[in-house]
Amino acid sequence: MGVVTLHYYALCILLGIIVALGLGAVRWRKSGGLTSELYDLAIYVIPAGIIGGRLYHVITTPELYFGAHGRLSDAIKIWEGGMGIWGAVFFGVLVAYLYFQRRRRSITLPLALDALAPGILIAQAIGRWGNWFNHELFGGPSSLPWALKIPLADRPLGYEKFATFTPTFLYESLWCLACAGVILFFPRVRTLRPGNTFLLYIFLYCTGRMWIEALRIDRAHLIWGIRLNVWVALTCGIVSLLFIIKRERSDGAPSVELDTINP
Repeated sequence: MGVVTLHYYALCILLGIIVALGLGAVRWRKSGGLTSELYDLAIYVIPAGIIGGRLYHVITTPELYFGAHGRLSDAIKIWEGGMGIWGAVFFGVLVAYLYFQRRRRSITLPLALDALAPGILIAQAIGRWGNWFNHELFGGPSSLPWALKIPLADRPLGYEKFATFTPTFLYESLWCLACAGVILFFPRVRTLRPGNTFLLYIFLYCTGRMWIEALRIDRAHLIWGIRLNVWVALTCGIVSLLFIIKRERSDGAPSVELDTINP
């Protein structure tokens, strides 16, 4: 049972990818793209996203893998947790950009990113449940009815006497679903310029990630007493919002409207 449990995290990621591709395919077609191109792109983007997400985690927590107390061999064990969404998105977008640079496609890169945005959010919502299986990345002690029960062996140092903790994974999962709902069902979103829906995804996600990240009690690098990922979320959120405002005010062709997910 222990061996199988270790792989639930990877299964959550896999399920999220499948859902993201299914929803992405519907929106890809509605934006005028060929579904075959989406699946072709996925062959490159999915591995890039996984590698990028893992690299971000390894780089920002080097003490786990390097030095006297680290184990480099653990860097490849993604099923044990440790995927940074920032690295995943960066590497995924980079590979998508290179893919679209090779030759002319049925849709543009901005429209492609817009089509995939809500599916990525839903994939993140599903993937976060891997933290529940791994008993990781939770917040401080909590007595709320939905508090997360953590086995004694997985409780952080100094928190051994507490049995239930704040389920930050649940909060982030629900936040991602809410953000996906905004993108899918708010009419104004469907009139944004190409590429701005994807930027909206980044802004919305970062807005929630800042306060959710601040609730966590796992070890993290701090800058001026604030967790590194809070700073990353703040920076990415502000930059994406500024780009949305700038691009919406500039001249150019309006976005191709995407209907809701209903066929």
